[in-house]
Amino acid sequence: MAAALRDRYGVSKGDRILVQSQNCNQMFESMFACFRLGAVWVPTNFRQTPDEVAYLARASGATGMICNAAFPDHAEACRAACPDLGFVVAIGAAAFGEDYDTLVAAHRGVAVANATVDRDDPCWFFFTSGTTGRPKAAVLTHGQMSFVATNHLCDLMPGTGPRDASLVVAPLSHGAGVHQLTQVAAGAKTILMPTERFDIAAAWRLVQQWRVTNMFTVPTILKMLVEHPAAAEYDHSSLRHVIYAGAPMYRADQKRALETLGPVIVQYFGLGEVTGNITVLPAHEHSTDDAVARIGSCGYERTGMAISIQDEAGTELGPNETGEICVTGPAVFAGYYDNPDANAKAFRDGWFRTGDLGHLDAAGYLSITGRASDMYISGGSNVYPREIEEKILTHPKISEVAVLGVPDPVWGEVGIAVCVTVAGESVGEAELGAFLEGKMSRYKLPKRFVFVDEMPKSAYGKITKKLVRQALEERGLLDGARAA
Repeated sequence: MAAALRDRYGVSKGDRILVQSQNCNQMFESMFACFRLGAVWVPTNFRQTPDEVAYLARASGATGMICNAAFPDHAEACRAACPDLGFVVAIGAAAFGEDYDTLVAAHRGVAVANATVDRDDPCWFFFTSGTTGRPKAAVLTHGQMSFVATNHLCDLMPGTGPRDASLVVAPLSHGAGVHQLTQVAAGAKTILMPTERFDIAAAWRLVQQWRVTNMFTVPTILKMLVEHPAAAEYDHSSLRHVIYAGAPMYRADQKRALETLGPVIVQYFGLGEVTGNITVLPAHEHSTDDAVARIGSCGYERTGMAISIQDEAGTELGPNETGEICVTGPAVFAGYYDNPDANAKAFRDGWFRTGDLGHLDAAGYLSITGRASDMYISGGSNVYPREIEEKILTHPKISEVAVLGVPDPVWGEVGIAVCVTVAGESVGEAELGAFLEGKMSRYKLPKRFVFVDEMPKSAYGKITKKLVRQALEERGLLDGARAA
């Protein structure tokens, strides 16, 4: 594929290649084809809408695209939005581009030397979002990813090597892609799920069949895995490292996982900008015994990384004092692509500001106590209320709205939209839900709508989420906010 990209399309060092696909061999291969050429791999969340992906194509300055045949509308939207998009390759038969496998067959055996790259040369644009919800391209570099691969293997999965096998149960476009890169570095096997749909019984069957030793997941998926009857039907004794990250995990769910799988679960805290490389709570520090378990902690500093809890002025705080979690070290990204304003806000005196609030105890264990923004995490995905609120406010019968994240036993958190209608108008939950369909990714859709006569506001007339939440709690309107 590297030969096809180079010889057929002229791809060279620094070119950005957008990849829109669910997990498959070709998507995974495309990462290494780009790296071989010194090009930049730009994977998307395949669940995003055509317009959302078209924005990513523009924001990244993509000059080429690899797109699964299941997404013709995405390919069309990117072509329309990006005049510099020189080609589209189709994974599978599709009218919108040349076939990936045919190109590979035509260029099989053609030698392609590794491009000469520097530590600070970009290799991956990892799309994340700010408090406005507008995606930003975090620039991951070759040197950064070399450190991260080594660090993941040492801190998260010590002893991983060619005899190991890793099952992919999350999209390769994000944290799972970083995890699988480390598996290739160690010579371990990677096993993909047979279909896009997450089949829990099939996952456990593959664990037994391939003697899977590790997997990367999020608390939502880990909860589903251990609560499914198939967990008792298949042999999972080969598992040594079941890594979870991306969202808080309820203590009851953590205990259930330990009781089902044994002492094999590993937690880490990290953002896309730091490639999941801030803390680790290793398997031997997890326990079902509340007296010894570090309940609420996401672990201690990863090797080579440093954490600082800082106040608004950038002054470092002492043990058990709450402030913003800041981090520095080789795993920190190079900055946001073509976004100087975001970079100015994200870095201060050499520290990357995560936007999360927390504290370190006297032993150096980190606890996350809140978020500097209103962002919430549903099923491991970040959800930004402002983006959703803006879409809801395009409905002609809605005058004000506030979207909150509320606890959910299945997804961790889900969205609840608090709405005020235009005077004299009325609208129901079904109508609003139907109105939002197709306007955003499904995981962003509120799971419940609450209608109030007046929105709680501060003395300055500003809608304050804290006041909105308090008002709903007082009226008992948060009860029953559960995922559909």
